[in-house]
Amino acid sequence: MVKKVCIIGAGIGGLTTGALLSIKGYNVTIFEKEKMLGGRSLTFDGDNLTLENYRKILSKFSMSVPFSEPTLEEIFNKNMLKGYTLDLGFHSIEGGTMSDVGRAIIETGNKVEMMGTKLGLICNRGFEFPLVKIKDKLRFLPLITRLYLSGEKTMKRLDKQSIAETIKIYAKGKMITILELLPRVATTVNDLDKISTGESFRATQSNLRRGSTPVGYPKGGLVSLSNAFADVIKENNGIIHLGKTVKQINIENGKVKGVNVDDEEFKFDIVVSNILVQRLFNIVSEKHFPKDYIKNLKTLKGTGSLCAYYSLNNIDSNLMGKSFLFIERDAGVEGKDAVGMIEFVTAIPEAGIAPSSKYLVQSYIICTPDEAKSKKTLEKLKETLDRNLEILIPNFYSQLNWAIYPAIWHLDGVAKTIDNIKPDVKTPIKNLYLVGDCVKAPGIGINCAVNSARILADLLE
Repeated sequence: MVKKVCIIGAGIGGLTTGALLSIKGYNVTIFEKEKMLGGRSLTFDGDNLTLENYRKILSKFSMSVPFSEPTLEEIFNKNMLKGYTLDLGFHSIEGGTMSDVGRAIIETGNKVEMMGTKLGLICNRGFEFPLVKIKDKLRFLPLITRLYLSGEKTMKRLDKQSIAETIKIYAKGKMITILELLPRVATTVNDLDKISTGESFRATQSNLRRGSTPVGYPKGGLVSLSNAFADVIKENNGIIHLGKTVKQINIENGKVKGVNVDDEEFKFDIVVSNILVQRLFNIVSEKHFPKDYIKNLKTLKGTGSLCAYYSLNNIDSNLMGKSFLFIERDAGVEGKDAVGMIEFVTAIPEAGIAPSSKYLVQSYIICTPDEAKSKKTLEKLKETLDRNLEILIPNFYSQLNWAIYPAIWHLDGVAKTIDNIKPDVKTPIKNLYLVGDCVKAPGIGINCAVNSARILADLLE
């Protein structure tokens, strides 16, 4: 008998799960409370977006826009977003052209073109590109070889060793800079005392084995990823209901029975939640779960950031298609220093997310969820973003059409840190599972969400 699977949430984790299970013959139904695919990786069509809807959706996803130039009212009243495709938040994809999400789409029989790039570093007087040159790779070769060949036993030993400790013990010269930058970017956390060496090295190891570019972005915006997975689900007779809210997960005798959607009850053999794990108990009674499990999920912390979207009239060709990291010393944030990225991959015409003769540059700077709610902290972070863009594009304001700075205090559902223990895909309830970037799976953000879906698909074989 074909098993009926309910997936709650059409984020990347839920859509990947739906695609993988539908091609295996499961009867898949997805309920998404919003009227758009993508969850926290959704994409807006600037032609049809209204200020009211933009603010409404931002508030639902733990976001606000503390700054914009000109005001949001003027941007929308003058239709300045016409022709633009705008993501909800910054999501550069680790692994570039051969990222986990890119490979998952290929495996499900679809195709999305990914644009990949190496990483550069913004310096006081310009930039260094790439950050890691051939001479650096030769110097790091012994370490790279050991890292490439390291097994899970070694990685587990390093799980409880912070990057700060690793720098003190092993790093010197340029390796210090690399270990100050890349683990922060790979976890969206600034505090090196909280970042796990094992988790950071796993991500690097995965990239080494793929031989891929460090970061990438899909042509057409993140919505192209969601649409690709959705197409696979529909081609395999799956159903996606948009604008439908799951009010309750029904459990009897420690086993899932189905869900209530709005005022209607549906029976399912398997239920998969792709919502923030901290909010799981909003739709399922705590009485079915161990107390320690409840406490852990409720106290898990996410990550935050201040993003920036700059619409520019002109960009130096030497910057096009590149991504640049920067580090702000003594930034007044947890971990002391703040790391961010300015991405020109999205600016190339092939990206298809800006009107002709205009360029969209995406950027972000890492902060904690609490810092993302502090206007004083955000003002300093905005200045940092603008200053680093000005290093790359002197007097960029003369080329600026508009800029929007969304602050987000749930960029990644659960921060991948030493003291933040993500839950497993499998819950204590029979046939109730969790997917998304909130659960224990390799990678961060979109890659973590995709890999959680893979883990679940393997469990259900």
